[in-house]
Amino acid sequence: MTTPSSGFRALDHWLVVIDPQNIFAAPDSDWASPFFDDAVANIRRLAPAFGDRVLITRWLPTADRDTSWGEYFSDWPFADRPPSDPIFDLVPAVQDLTTRPTLDRPTFGKWGPDMEAIVGRGARVVLTGVSTDCCVLSTALTAADAGAYVIIAADACAGSTAENNEAALHVMGLYPPQLTISDTASILANT
Repeated sequence: MTTPSSGFRALDHWLVVIDPQNIFAAPDSDWASPFFDDAVANIRRLAPAFGDRVLITRWLPTADRDTSWGEYFSDWPFADRPPSDPIFDLVPAVQDLTTRPTLDRPTFGKWGPDMEAIVGRGARVVLTGVSTDCCVLSTALTAADAGAYVIIAADACAGSTAENNEAALHVMGLYPPQLTISDTASILANT
């Protein structure tokens, strides 16, 4: 774990919360993370330090089925529902964290022109959410390629399994200075 530098200020960063949705929280979902509630508790601890600089994303199944996403949805038919299905709603515990609209994307990675338009080019973000080994990892690597500085709050992320979570954190930890791994307490101690 890396502690944010002594010059770290939460108000100079964005808190980006990746996909805190029912599909990743509901115990009967094929994609439920057993660590979801713990991650959300830490996200709730972090959010007040970022003021109005909190952005929440949602994954929606709107990708073109004529691409590899067609095969993906064949493998995961339970998730092939209309985007308005309540399974894609935010969990109640995060609905009051920001007044900003969610950034909805049909991709694993949420970084792109839409997010950059909100947080800025070369932004500094604290990345949290689910799943560490899919959407968080994909967002972090794309953000690094775009020149952003990303702190991953490891205990505010939820992986599909403990092993997959650790593997994803290990991979992201290989990308300093663009990506650094920290935790909620260290981030809050430096705000």
